Amino acid sequence: MQTINKLKILNDPIYGFITIPNSLIFDLIEHRYFQRLRRITQMGLSYLVYPGAHHTRFQHAIGCMHLMQKAVNVLRFKGVAISEGEENALYIAILLHDIGHGPFSHAMEHSIVNGISHEHISMLFMEQLNKEFNGDLTLAIEIFKGDYQRKFMCQLISSQLDMDRSDYLKRDSFYTGVAEGNINSERLVTMLNVKDDELVIEYKGIYSVEKFLVARRLMYWQVYLHKTSLVGEQLVIRVLKRAKELTKNGETLEASKPLSYFLNNEISLKDFNTESLEVFSTLDDYDIVSAMKTWQFHDDFVLKNLCEMILNRNLLKIKLKKKPIKKEQAIKHRDLLMAAYSISEDEADYFVFTGSVSNQAYQQKKQSIKILYKNGKTEDIVKASDQLNLKALSKPVTKYYICYPKEKM
Repeated sequence: MQTINKLKILNDPIYGFITIPNSLIFDLIEHRYFQRLRRITQMGLSYLVYPGAHHTRFQHAIGCMHLMQKAVNVLRFKGVAISEGEENALYIAILLHDIGHGPFSHAMEHSIVNGISHEHISMLFMEQLNKEFNGDLTLAIEIFKGDYQRKFMCQLISSQLDMDRSDYLKRDSFYTGVAEGNINSERLVTMLNVKDDELVIEYKGIYSVEKFLVARRLMYWQVYLHKTSLVGEQLVIRVLKRAKELTKNGETLEASKPLSYFLNNEISLKDFNTESLEVFSTLDDYDIVSAMKTWQFHDDFVLKNLCEMILNRNLLKIKLKKKPIKKEQAIKHRDLLMAAYSISEDEADYFVFTGSVSNQAYQQKKQSIKILYKNGKTEDIVKASDQLNLKALSKPVTKYYICYPKEKM
């Protein structure tokens, strides 16, 4: 019987060759739960703005694991004790940190499942995998939850300078072609250290951290919160909400089995059981796109038009403003739409709506990035830096938007 070589090498466009460290990691990557991430885009509908943004959560997860391998080597070289079990747990936790993402990133969380975050679903997937792998993920789960006694390990998974952010900024910058987000993630990892069980950056890496925070702010306004990406995601959320509403009213919509399951069942946090998880593990971007291709010919005015808008990139008009949108503005556009197409107020609300987006590149109060001086003292990056912009970056900036149809739908 032929044995499989599990110590594979992957070729990544960002980092070059990435080595799978051991057979357990290989088996987790090969598992169908993880393979699903090949069919989940990393940036949702950002490809409507940046045609190259078709990379997946799978690529991102592998990149995060690679950076974690570098981080472990760097910290060990600097005298930080990390056991083999802890090392493995760090690889598993970062590899699976996004495994709970649904189709088109966050669209699912706001439409056909009620108030269930992707982090919670990731946790459920990890617990299920832990059963299948005879408890080998127990420590990884503890670190992922933030419960492990060694705080810096939890920070490597989730903090303001974790391996997740270090990969997605560089990767998303590469695939969108937005040079402003191109951070030096390898340099940042090389500058990592641990002081009083907290993750810190050595002083000589201060400029790399400054660049990282500025890049994060620019990428949010220029890419993640780009008005076209924003309206695209809102339309997907509304497509799924309308489909759910029609199904609830007795309409039978043509859809794949996993999508039909979530359309026909009210799934909230308490209802998300093993069956729901199993069905969710087969749901991906292709289910949604395939459904929209069918629904664009549906008799329902709302569902038909929303699907056509996304598929043909004939989106709603969106205006971003610094001050909250006046209610009268939305009412005016809604009334015009109701008169033009003889539709109800509820139907018009699918096409005319307001909202807000917020960008805070650095959350100083939540969990600071500390700079380590040669004398052993540490200081928050805002105080340590002579870059005046960093203080401004720690303040949230909110923008308000209104969406409404162009002259003709």
